[in-house]
Amino acid sequence: MSRSPITCHVLDASVGKPAAGVGVALDLISLSEQAQDGTSHSLPRTLASGATNTDGRCSDLLGAETRLSAGVYKMTFYSGEYFGSIGVETFYPLVEITFQYSNPDQHYHIPLLISPFSYTTYRGS
Repeated sequence: MSRSPITCHVLDASVGKPAAGVGVALDLISLSEQAQDGTSHSLPRTLASGATNTDGRCSDLLGAETRLSAGVYKMTFYSGEYFGSIGVETFYPLVEITFQYSNPDQHYHIPLLISPFSYTTYRGS
C-alpha cells in the first residue's frame, strides 16, 4: 500500500476513541543546508492540508510519489475546531509539532494523543 511520506494519527483520550475530522496542515519551516539548492523559497510554506478519517488517521496528506527534502517541518492539528464540533471546551486551540525530517528514505508518522487540557506525541512507525 502506498502512502504519504508523512502521516499522522489522532486519538481523543477523553473518550478513548480516534479523533475523526481533525484538521491537519503540514508546513515546511526550513531546509537543511545540504538540501538547499540555491533557488528562492518563501518559507515557511504550507505543503498540504487535510483532515483525519473515521479512524483518526491522515494517511494521504501527500501523494505516495512525493519526495520531500531534509529539513524542519511542522504539523498543525486544529484541536480547537475538533473539540468545538463535539461541544467540548479546550485549552489548546492548536497543537503544533515541529520536527526534523532528516531521512527522506524513511516514513515519518506523527501520532497525537489529545484531551481538552493536555496532549502528547512521539515519533511513530
